[in-house]
Amino acid sequence: MYSRIAGTGSYLPEKVLTNHDLEKMFDTSDEWIRERTGIGQRHIAAEGQTTVDLGLEAARRAMAAAGVAPEDLDLIVFGTTTPDQVFPNCGTLLQERLGGHSFPAMGVEAACSGFIYALSIADKFVRLGDAKCALVVGAETLSRIVDWTDRGTAILFGDGAGAVVLKATEEPGIISTHLRSDGAYKDLLYCPVGPSKGFAPDASGRTPMFIHMAGNEVFKIAVKSLGSIVDETLAANGLDKSAIDWLVPHQANIRIIQATAKKLDIPLERVILTVHEHGNTSAASVPLALDAGVRSGQIKRGDLLLLEAFGGGFTWGSALIRY
Repeated sequence: MYSRIAGTGSYLPEKVLTNHDLEKMFDTSDEWIRERTGIGQRHIAAEGQTTVDLGLEAARRAMAAAGVAPEDLDLIVFGTTTPDQVFPNCGTLLQERLGGHSFPAMGVEAACSGFIYALSIADKFVRLGDAKCALVVGAETLSRIVDWTDRGTAILFGDGAGAVVLKATEEPGIISTHLRSDGAYKDLLYCPVGPSKGFAPDASGRTPMFIHMAGNEVFKIAVKSLGSIVDETLAANGLDKSAIDWLVPHQANIRIIQATAKKLDIPLERVILTVHEHGNTSAASVPLALDAGVRSGQIKRGDLLLLEAFGGGFTWGSALIRY
């Protein structure tokens, strides 16, 4: 038994924050941001709009594309690093909003790799026969933990959601997933507070619930780690890199995407790029790009896709998929 993607969906909040808007907030320019990141704008959740709100819209669109109703679902796995509340988890909150009952629903926190981790978990449930129809969501409201006085991080992050519906099948859809993590790099990309550690103010009197990032170091390790997992994924399946039809990468930074594409000898014309439209949306970015590729007609049934992501922790992962 295997799982296959039966439908995709995505959602971006209405409010758009452009590079020109950021020029009014601190010393930067549209040209500077685009050259270094490839980002032109990011979407910002409205006041009171939560991660589950975004995930609900993406989930409904994925379910409509797959032709499934809430009563058809028997699993939800929700990847996010910005949950609505400590508990219940976002998967359970989404289950209630959809009208589902009495099947497992869970949240997964693996930063920007959250969707790949969630997809891998759902795939295992289907392969083992414990689920026949699973909803996998990646959604974030990163704007709530961005320090809007820090140019180094404020230019990068935005809000959004993406989702897929997996169905059981006898033909391989999700061929393999590969997950990795290394906590030795925990101080290079992190948010330093939480319910257990506490929310004590810093020296300036502010509660430091912000993303902290050592950008240059993160870039170097991300490129190396993603290159390694690309090799691992191809080797595990006895494939040459020329077999990949589409690279669907984490939309963090155009330079990281270009480096991964170069590793695969894939021209950018065969890479799904959406980073310019919404910036780094963490766990939402891979399903956002996947849905954009499907709905634009670029990705077609039968295409071989390589999904990959890298996030704080560090965590990273890939999925080889026959769409």
